[in-house]
Amino acid sequence: MDIKEILVKAVSMDASDIFIVAGLPVSIRDSGRIMNEAEEMLKPADTESLVRQVYELAGNRDISQLLAHGDDDFSFSLVGVSRFRVSAYKQRGSLSAVIRVIRFRLPDPKELGIPDSIIQLVNVRKGMVLITGPAGSGKSTTLACMIDEINRTREEHIITLEDPLEHLHRHQKSIVSQREINVDTDSYVTALRAALRQSPDVILLGEMRDYETINVAMTAAETGHLLFSTLHTIGAANTIDRIIDVFPANQQRQIAVQLSLVLNAVVSQQLVPSVDGGRVPAFEIMTVTPAIRNMIRENKVPQIDGVIYSSAKDGMISMDSSLQQLYQSKKISRETALTYATNPEMLARRI
Repeated sequence: MDIKEILVKAVSMDASDIFIVAGLPVSIRDSGRIMNEAEEMLKPADTESLVRQVYELAGNRDISQLLAHGDDDFSFSLVGVSRFRVSAYKQRGSLSAVIRVIRFRLPDPKELGIPDSIIQLVNVRKGMVLITGPAGSGKSTTLACMIDEINRTREEHIITLEDPLEHLHRHQKSIVSQREINVDTDSYVTALRAALRQSPDVILLGEMRDYETINVAMTAAETGHLLFSTLHTIGAANTIDRIIDVFPANQQRQIAVQLSLVLNAVVSQQLVPSVDGGRVPAFEIMTVTPAIRNMIRENKVPQIDGVIYSSAKDGMISMDSSLQQLYQSKKISRETALTYATNPEMLARRI
């Protein structure tokens, strides 16, 4: 079984992920559905062979990290085919991998259904913009569109810190320095601290995953840089609570004040099944107004959801309003809208 043939076929089918797991045939995810690509069940020896072929395609990458620790993340390109992000791991003692397909061509936000109001968030010149949502909801793609907008329209130094690198940006009007964790630098924190000395205008931090990273990110946003990052949260209020709760109790009051000053916007997104069998994004957009800054500072975060719901004139939209729009434009079913709603009972009354 040849992994290159599998990758080429997945790209031709416009699949998003390829699964190599013992006890199943090679499987792919297409429009959110997982399908078997072949009938032959993979044995542990088969998955090891395929995973080793992946490592060969990735420039003969050293497989010892995977064998010793059971996990390894990296990315690689096949000339003329596509770029791929790999998460290799052990399960039940056998080697496995999930491979994400990343197109060479940078995504077009209009084709993907990303509203202009999100892309225009790049027009702020300092502070923090967060893109949040569950794994696989398209956060990296949304950020790639935003970085591309800056790259095409402004003369800036953009530093991206990613694990691993996904979308590749050519230098256009901007200089784009893309650094991969564990390849170009040791960690997010090390790279982020170094970035502050590299004359950045814009910093993309792949993920705010722990206390130390969030702390340095807050400092970067506070010192006049524009910082984009992601969290695995749904909803602006949950995101703000998550950031504050990472810090020790005796620091949380100070962090709430600091966050109220540096936060510019929180975008939460989900990919939901569409009526044509594909998937379509739904967004909650919160821009930080003086009223919301006060709520963050005064520990009234639960009230933020109500402000988003009633502040369409400020460019905000709640997740349920986004789902309602998708339903009314016949892109998703009523059942889908209610399944993904934050308040299904209220949305049911509205639609």
